[in-house]
Amino acid sequence: MEKRKIAYSAIQPSGTFTLGNYYGALKNWVNLQKDFNCCFCVANLHAITVPQVASELRKRTFESYALLLATGIDPNESLVYVQSEVPAHSELTWLLNCCTYMGELSRMTQYKDKSQRQGKNIRVGLFDYPVLMAADILLYQANIVPVGADQKQHVELCRDIAERFNNTYGKTFTLPEPYFGVSGRKINSLQEPTKKMSKSDENQNSYISLLDNKDTIIRKFKRAVTDSEAIIQYDPENKPGVSNLIEIYSCATDKKIPEIESEFSNAGYGDFKLAVGENVAIQLETLQKKFHEYLSDKGELERLMKMNAQKAESIAYRTLSKARKRLGIIEIKK
Repeated sequence: MEKRKIAYSAIQPSGTFTLGNYYGALKNWVNLQKDFNCCFCVANLHAITVPQVASELRKRTFESYALLLATGIDPNESLVYVQSEVPAHSELTWLLNCCTYMGELSRMTQYKDKSQRQGKNIRVGLFDYPVLMAADILLYQANIVPVGADQKQHVELCRDIAERFNNTYGKTFTLPEPYFGVSGRKINSLQEPTKKMSKSDENQNSYISLLDNKDTIIRKFKRAVTDSEAIIQYDPENKPGVSNLIEIYSCATDKKIPEIESEFSNAGYGDFKLAVGENVAIQLETLQKKFHEYLSDKGELERLMKMNAQKAESIAYRTLSKARKRLGIIEIKK
């Protein structure tokens, strides 16, 4: 029997997950568990590349972990852990920093975009976080990394770093591949439908939080930007707002796009927006119930966090120990 490949993915606790996170990634993470040995990480060290309020970050870390479990990720089958609970991530990042080039990091698209928003005082962590991302992936010898198009560049850099290390010091890391086999839907902003839906958007009407109640969800969809044609037709280039709503309705109902166009061929935008909102609210109701159950039992949540962190640390340390040995870093047994 062929050994199952390892899949690795992570998400930051920088805000409540959105419908875009759910349809674009989290639902597919659940499906990956059928075919891969999965490692899923709450990446709280990545979150601090921008200023955070300590109490809020702690709260969101617990909430993010509970949300991952609520989506259907099984903490007894998959590895689901909090990044900061495994110190090997930070140490391997430093080792990899020493074989990563400044030019590589300065060319990263997300660094260019985010550094403009930070102004003159750009934090080193923002510049260097792709190396931490590489350490995340390489520690678990991941074969595949489920990504959207905006993260493909990071996986390519991870491969370059790993290959350079392997060629210089000896075979240490598995070279990961970006994985598009389970394609997530790209869900865009409700207010600027040519842009990706983001939990960091200042306009709360632009995104649906997975924890929004039914009234809030319906209100946000009613305010969603469309166009003046009042024709429900999938045309992302010319009708981005309506097309985005069709994508969301398709994810919420599992209906195909032609079926949706036919269903609403004689309806106006108001009726369609209401239908989208109601179906999303129904789908999120079960997820929210499970989330609150997990969060209400903090002792059990911490038990699962600790159990998975110990498993993650055991796997990660084997890789870290190998990398240290290759570099000549001494290890004196305690």
